[in-house]
Amino acid sequence: MKIALAQLNYCIGDFEGNTTKIIKSARETKGADLVVFSELSICGYFPADCLEYADFIEKCQQALERIAVQCADVPLLVGCPVLSEEDANGERQLLNAAVFLYKGERKVFAKARLEESPLCDERKYFAPSVADDILEWKGFWMAVTIGSDLCNWADDPLLIENRLDRMLNLHPNLVIHLAASPFDYTMPQQRCNVLRQTVLKHEIPLLFVNQVGAHTHLIFDGGSMAFANNGHVDKALPFFGEAVEIVDTDTLYFHRTDTDRIDIPDKLSLIHDALVLGVRDYFHKMNFTKAIIGLSGGLDSALVTYIAARAIGAENVRVLLLPSQFSTDHSVTDAVALAEKLHVAYDTIAIKPLFEGFSAALKPVFGDRPFDVTEENLQARIRGVLLMAVSNKFGNILLNTSNKSEAAVGYGTLYGDICGGLSVIGDVYKSEAYALARYINREEEIIPWHTIEKAPSAELRPDQKDSDSLPDYDVLDKILYQYIECARSCEQIVAQGFEPAVVERAVRMVNRNEFKRQQVAPVLRVSPRAFGNERVMPVVAK
Repeated sequence: MKIALAQLNYCIGDFEGNTTKIIKSARETKGADLVVFSELSICGYFPADCLEYADFIEKCQQALERIAVQCADVPLLVGCPVLSEEDANGERQLLNAAVFLYKGERKVFAKARLEESPLCDERKYFAPSVADDILEWKGFWMAVTIGSDLCNWADDPLLIENRLDRMLNLHPNLVIHLAASPFDYTMPQQRCNVLRQTVLKHEIPLLFVNQVGAHTHLIFDGGSMAFANNGHVDKALPFFGEAVEIVDTDTLYFHRTDTDRIDIPDKLSLIHDALVLGVRDYFHKMNFTKAIIGLSGGLDSALVTYIAARAIGAENVRVLLLPSQFSTDHSVTDAVALAEKLHVAYDTIAIKPLFEGFSAALKPVFGDRPFDVTEENLQARIRGVLLMAVSNKFGNILLNTSNKSEAAVGYGTLYGDICGGLSVIGDVYKSEAYALARYINREEEIIPWHTIEKAPSAELRPDQKDSDSLPDYDVLDKILYQYIECARSCEQIVAQGFEPAVVERAVRMVNRNEFKRQQVAPVLRVSPRAFGNERVMPVVAK
């Protein structure tokens, strides 16, 4: 049997667009005995509270009916929210389902083990299926599983068995797994390992269909795969791109596949492609066209400008150079060099006159108090006002340039340099940003090497360096990773060889700046634990 894996990019709530895409892929896939789409493909994943609206569910059903009519002669499995049959009390429950459609025939396979995570709390909206059933088609007995049905990525010791374990007594000879598996830079390898272990445990071929695309903080990397029963990958679809590939099931049995046809990119390549996709989909799915960025000549703004140009085209990116009296000449020349290299439009607005005007206006209030962080923040807020003015006047979406290290310790100004509609590198530590810049320059100099090699500075006072206020990033980022991603205590981090005073200072800065992080733009998630949905801490706590 020939089964097509349809790895497509959906938009949440775009029933017309999603349905058209599904129909087109199904009808254009020639020679397939079955076409399989990903989890909740009709409505997009994850719709969250949209699922509480009756008209949203009704539109899901209408889209399903349209697909059934227009693809009547094409057997397919498609992900869709489905209402159950009435129970003894006359009630119907919402199911996360895969629906088999062919010539008026319809069979529903509902998800049993619902996702319960900060990213997607399915238990709030769906009821779990208690029925295990098999899809019989073309002489094959196929176990249809969805998302976390198949396994637990975190190897939960309390999970004694997964759904497939229970379905084995129905004697399936193939597993079809529909998924919407969110990306982080560890997930492609982790996902492959877990799926392979499942195949080897049961000695059964498995087809894994994931979606691709981004919905602000959630990025989906694709990477759909077909596993032979010996655990080798017979076919692998690309990461971060749409694709439809046909798998011949004859190649999945009796160890006919001798080579592993999967090449998982390295961490920097994955992060790069994820960020480009995240920005591209944010603009396209929100019907935005143009971006504005404050380009300082520093690493972070250079990185965001490059990503934006790659994502939506240089012709749609505009940057502002906003030098102050504290900006160095090389910062301006580095910014101009990058803008010209990328062919993005740039304008220069010196903020010294504005800063002097604000300072004069505040003089009667401030008196003879010395220059301090107040004046530093004032410059950042002037820049934010100018960037937002251009955004409003021309309809350009402001992209935030703060990195994860800065966000963690509060090294940023509210309503100043942390304003923007999307935080592009807010889940990228400063040390990772350096590595990413070198990755971008691996074949030619795009980001000026001087930008990468110079000491980082906010340039808000004479001879300022980030190291004046923060521990060295190589040390700081390691501490932050242990505290944020690994949730380790100060004592546990110190036990790894870090200086107690540095650890305590870093943790204290993280804790007292939660109020800032809860006021920033959505962050493109690329790590196992990003700020926002995954790490939610009380603003007021001891």
